[in-house]
Amino acid sequence: MSTASPLTATPRPGTAGPGTAGAGHAPAGSQPLKRRIAFASYVDENYLPGFLTLLRSLALTNPTLCEDFLVLHDDLKPESIARIRALHPRVRLRAVRTEHYADFVKGDQTNYLVRKAYFILDVFTVRDYDTIITLDTDMVVLDRIDDLLRMRDGLGAVAQFFHGEDKLNSGLLVIQKEFLTDEFCARVDEIGLAGSYELDKHDQGILNALLAGDFVRVDARYNYVKRRLAGNKPVPEDVAVLHYTGRHKPWQGGETGYAPAEEAWHRYDLDDAALRAEFFALPGRKHPELVRHFGRRAHRAGSGLDIAVQLAEALMELGDYREAAEVLGCHRIPARDARAHALHGNALMACARYEEARTHLLLATAHPPTAPRAHARLAQLAWVLHDDATAASHALSGLSADPTDRMCGILHRRTAPVSGGGRPADAPPAGLNGASDQGGDRAGRLAHVAFYMDGQGNAGDKVLPEAVRRCFSDDTGPGAWQSEHVHRFVDDAALERINRQRGLVIGGGGLFIPDTSPNGNSAWQWNVTDEAMRRIEVPIAVFAVGYNTFEGQGYARERFTESLRTLVERAAFFGLRNHGSVERVRDLLPRELADTVVHQPCPTTVARQLIPGWRDPAERDDTVLLNIAYDRAGLRFGHDYGHVLAELAAAIRRIGEHTEVRYASHAVTDDTFVTDLRREHGISLPVLPMYDWSTERILAEYARTKLVIGARGHAGMVPFGAGTPILSLISHPKLGYFLRDIDRPEWGVSVHERHLAELLTERALGLLDRHEATVADVHDRQLLLWKITQENMGRIRPLLGDPA
Repeated sequence: MSTASPLTATPRPGTAGPGTAGAGHAPAGSQPLKRRIAFASYVDENYLPGFLTLLRSLALTNPTLCEDFLVLHDDLKPESIARIRALHPRVRLRAVRTEHYADFVKGDQTNYLVRKAYFILDVFTVRDYDTIITLDTDMVVLDRIDDLLRMRDGLGAVAQFFHGEDKLNSGLLVIQKEFLTDEFCARVDEIGLAGSYELDKHDQGILNALLAGDFVRVDARYNYVKRRLAGNKPVPEDVAVLHYTGRHKPWQGGETGYAPAEEAWHRYDLDDAALRAEFFALPGRKHPELVRHFGRRAHRAGSGLDIAVQLAEALMELGDYREAAEVLGCHRIPARDARAHALHGNALMACARYEEARTHLLLATAHPPTAPRAHARLAQLAWVLHDDATAASHALSGLSADPTDRMCGILHRRTAPVSGGGRPADAPPAGLNGASDQGGDRAGRLAHVAFYMDGQGNAGDKVLPEAVRRCFSDDTGPGAWQSEHVHRFVDDAALERINRQRGLVIGGGGLFIPDTSPNGNSAWQWNVTDEAMRRIEVPIAVFAVGYNTFEGQGYARERFTESLRTLVERAAFFGLRNHGSVERVRDLLPRELADTVVHQPCPTTVARQLIPGWRDPAERDDTVLLNIAYDRAGLRFGHDYGHVLAELAAAIRRIGEHTEVRYASHAVTDDTFVTDLRREHGISLPVLPMYDWSTERILAEYARTKLVIGARGHAGMVPFGAGTPILSLISHPKLGYFLRDIDRPEWGVSVHERHLAELLTERALGLLDRHEATVADVHDRQLLLWKITQENMGRIRPLLGDPA
């Protein structure tokens, strides 16, 4: 399979089209979106067989792709629509403007060529996407087409084989957002209605008259016309899209002299059962939405365990843990099938069906390939249920099977007792990062539910719990606080510990996220049932929690909403760390509860105000620190990671001409970016492994640099809290939310910005040139957040019975 670029020539001067707006030009303070991509075809009843085969071929040759598919139509029957929907999970029906070109198609309603010629041009009326790839219904996809989705500029098309390079073949178009405008659409309509083009070319004539040869040349392999294969020539191996041009179509009996081409089409003329069988037999990764779509149908038809495992894996990836457990529960899994047992155990654990999960995970430990991970999950399960001795035992067993297993290592350090008994060896201090079980009464301490980070954990989440506590007291240790890890199940003993304190603080951090440590009790990070929440007797303050879902990521909505409502009902104070989270959560609540949700900034953003004796540095290092979040890369970057990497490489070189660029790694996975940068672009950056550092060292490093360019929320909030200018690389809505809160959207650039290097460099150098003024602006913006925090604390302290 070829991996060549789809471009065979650069666009001529001026071919970028009308305007330069792209996906990245949305205001930085608004919720960012990945670049929105869709396929589109005009479909009628006559060409429905061709379109169905096109969809089958796309699924079988590009099983990792699953974008929206726009079906432009004007006469499809309900049963035809059902057949289309059976072949793709993201079909979007769109009626064409039949009245617009009525005079041109009148009396010619059965001529698909004429109808398609005008109605496919309706794609230019679409405003919901940044890139649209049109495919004719007489095409079949034979190879990977990922490169088309990575195109970012101009209007791409294959030049006509028989009429020269100056004319495009409209069978396949790659249309960028700057062409999906009212202005361009009006020009298309003007030429189309005037008829001042080659009448026998229809839509090609309209576009050729409009573009006059100014289009981006795409390699012919992406629109390889059938007529090139006359005389029974074989289909070249590198053809990605074969286009059955001409009057004779394969589903109508075909045409003599094109036998290999006809065979290529009939290869994908399958019934639904055969399609599913071939799809699930494909090796390698498949898009989870496609697996879910075809797998559910196969499951209802009585498919075997192999397809059930693939379906369950996809459902787990999409956060549908309950359905994954149900799918596997319909099968008797042989004892020797360790993969299926491990998967079933993980699904059951995510549903909080812990005893059933343990049974399946124990079966998975009997087989060497799955034993380390199964032991890691068993250790985690035991730890969640407060059984540290069993957790330590499973972690040690996992390390015996694979000494490099990271999760087993973490859980062993977290739970293994020191010689002679006592608290676990190498565990964080009980007062902050552990789970201290010592006593206490309501006169003194507060219980604190938070995500307490292990060694080599996320740097921002290390800083966060202490910053929360400093809002309440200068004492952040066990004398003032009872630690409760958010991921551990709230059992009777935990409730007793909480109820012995004078209040409960929950937060901060992005705890409203479904997949960090999934549980069926709440569907967010705190592993608590509604019944347990109602048994909490002390006042509750939800403090600086964030709604952290990525675009397209969802919750077990009913369970999450019920848990959220119970928490809001019980809380004496409910503060979320940005207005974006406030808005999202309010939308899930009835009016009487929604009004109680307020803004409480993340305490990391006011660190200078919280730490006693804080002094701003007299001088700063001549450095810029860069951070790229690499976890959940698919959700952050979509198809644009290569583009982001190249653009950041260019920006690093240009910024590096003025000041040294260093890399601030918040998590071990963030180091992947440095490796990719060196391998792909020959740039090596000094790495600061902040995941190994203390809170004090992290804050000190951020305080003495001149600028931080960060893609993590806390790679912006922590340096901002230390008084340092920031530029956010927005790959998650929360970064834009924060910039909106401080009224500085220009301090953010979407990672999907088409001209990312240019814009990032311009803004970074501008902030460096105005460094002193920008630092003063950071301090001013911080005071606004500090005022809100002080006002909220004035309300919270009496509610929690603060003796001060």
